[in-house]
Amino acid sequence: MSVTPESDTSAAHEGQPDQAARPGPLAGVKVLELGTLIAGPFAARFLGEFGADVIKIEDPKGGDPLRKWRKLYPEVGGTSLWWAVQARNKKSVTINLKAEEGKEIVRRLAKEADIVVENFRPGLLEKLGLGYDVLSAENPGLVMVRLSGYGQTGPYRDRPGFGAIAESMGGLRHITGYPDLPPPRIGISIGDSIAALHGVIGALMALHHKQVNGGKGQVVDVALYEAVFNMMESVVPEYGVYGMVRERTGASLPGIVPSNTYPCRDGSIVIGGNSDPIFKRLMVAIERDDLANDAALAHNDGRVPRTQEIDGAIAAWLATRTIDEALAVLNAADVPAGRIYSVADMFTDPQYMARQMIQRFKWQDGQDITLPSVTPKLSETPGETRWLGPELGEHTDEVLQSLGYDADHIASLHAQQIV
Repeated sequence: MSVTPESDTSAAHEGQPDQAARPGPLAGVKVLELGTLIAGPFAARFLGEFGADVIKIEDPKGGDPLRKWRKLYPEVGGTSLWWAVQARNKKSVTINLKAEEGKEIVRRLAKEADIVVENFRPGLLEKLGLGYDVLSAENPGLVMVRLSGYGQTGPYRDRPGFGAIAESMGGLRHITGYPDLPPPRIGISIGDSIAALHGVIGALMALHHKQVNGGKGQVVDVALYEAVFNMMESVVPEYGVYGMVRERTGASLPGIVPSNTYPCRDGSIVIGGNSDPIFKRLMVAIERDDLANDAALAHNDGRVPRTQEIDGAIAAWLATRTIDEALAVLNAADVPAGRIYSVADMFTDPQYMARQMIQRFKWQDGQDITLPSVTPKLSETPGETRWLGPELGEHTDEVLQSLGYDADHIASLHAQQIV
């Protein structure tokens, strides 16, 4: 079901009218998704948003569990609103992977695919007879993205691993929150999403190697904990050289001063004044010329020992001002600062509106639904929402026909509950 963004005079804006006519940068790339929930499906979603033809394999009995996660529409017995975006631009094909003929359909689809994305526990595809060795024997150029908690090797490979565990093992949870409280979780499944993006990057690099360097297909092995670990900036060399273990520091960014969340009269704002020229402008803006002109504070290594003094000066200036008053001064001084947005703020913010980051569509029954726009923005081959997350098995017959199955054979597969 193709969709067209609806015009709206508030926060949800229609997309560029000529975008739908342009092929995406991944047009012609065929992706087979063998995954559920978050990491694998998010990786395939990303590829589909930029033009890849994504076929999502689902269990005929209920499909991807994400269909029932978070808020449903209708609220009783409906489908997840998250599904509309996580499965957009994908074709849903239901296949019973325990049936031999079902496996054969997957092998035929993989033979035509450029990329297979899967996030089962290591070894499951091999047990099903759908491992990379089998699929690549028929398709040597195949790129398989394998997302799992701990990777395809190592002593932990067979353990169940979700994003929350990866965020803990990868180091993110240890440095998040306040030192006198247990580590909190971030309010989204950030570990899964970071791993998914690593999978997309790996897939595109593998395609480039095959198409430009004359290489063959390969496996992109993404461990969720390693994707999180890859984002941990300087914690490894700091420990290796100095034995320093970075700890939780609340809202501040340790060793980079000033960068913190500060209270105003009516809420809090975030200020990033940690580059040398910005620091000086910030101190002038808050009427602390003494600190602006202090030679000892001219560079970050001099500011770190005086973090408390600097944060105290900023907090004292903000204490008598509203968020709007403070931001007016800081923006005029060219100091990075901003309010902490809720989703309600996003729907009315002029920057979100100007960039068309929230778009309104019609769902299957005519209900208005707002989705995040596609990111990043490409000037010549932008991504787009071609259709919303499909009904379970919506494209099964269409895809089987494309493989050469006739109507009688397809009816037989349905009757045997293979599809």
